[in-house]
Amino acid sequence: MVENGEKDDGMKSGKGRLIVLTGPTAAGKGTVEANLLSKHPEVWVSVSATTRDPRPGEIDGKNYWFMDEQEFRSKEARNWFLETAVVHGMAHYGTPLQPVCDHLKANIPTILEIDLQGARRVKQRASELNLEIVSVFIAPPSYDELVKRLIGRGTENEEQRKKRLETAKVEMAAESEFDVTIINDSVDRAADELWNVIVQEYGVGA
Repeated sequence: MVENGEKDDGMKSGKGRLIVLTGPTAAGKGTVEANLLSKHPEVWVSVSATTRDPRPGEIDGKNYWFMDEQEFRSKEARNWFLETAVVHGMAHYGTPLQPVCDHLKANIPTILEIDLQGARRVKQRASELNLEIVSVFIAPPSYDELVKRLIGRGTENEEQRKKRLETAKVEMAAESEFDVTIINDSVDRAADELWNVIVQEYGVGA
């Protein structure tokens, strides 16, 4: 583990860059990832830590590492995370650093799915950690379609939906900050586009 802000000089020993995947809430990032993994299980997706409560069916260590705020803040103070953020003003999220380092060194296609705040922080720390990244933005076909998807999934109450939609407007306005944009109007096609990025970065077979 990289502690106390020390550089890991072996970060670049692999070939491919870390794929930082971002997009507004309800854009379908998770669905695109699941489709990709069903076709290409060799891809590794970082598992984030969070202080929010698990949703029905979510499993600790698979969907997220669920922890209380005290544990999260303790790990954050020890530089255990690559990045952390407070999302929608409600919960802490963070990316454990060591698994990302290990998979990149092994040249295993590595995806980090995070929100806009987190993506910006990863970019800020890239030089410090000798980390090379390619940023990918998953976008909905339109804002109206995003609203429809958010309401349709039914995982938030009215207040939570309002906060997420406010955040989504900010996130969608940041699209130009990313290296690649993938419009998720078809999950299969979006997953294939993401795979093409991986092929270019890691030299794996198409």
